[in-house]
Amino acid sequence: MPSLVLDISLTADEFRAVYQGRANRVLLRSRDGRKVSLPAHHLRPHLGHSGVCGTFELEFSSTGKLLNLRRLA
Repeated sequence: MPSLVLDISLTADEFRAVYQGRANRVLLRSRDGRKVSLPAHHLRPHLGHSGVCGTFELEFSSTGKLLNLRRLA
């Protein structure tokens, strides 16, 4: 299945826009340069006091449907 590696660094203040209803998607760039518009609720399990920070693998179907987002580091 296709996948992308993403280095994500979002502060808690940046993620606050999601909780305030001002944003529901996060625009990210994969390591190979592709832009990814990810529904923000997929990042909530990875949200800590300082925000969301780390390397993640995004697995998706051939039709582009998100199958899994997991932290690599």
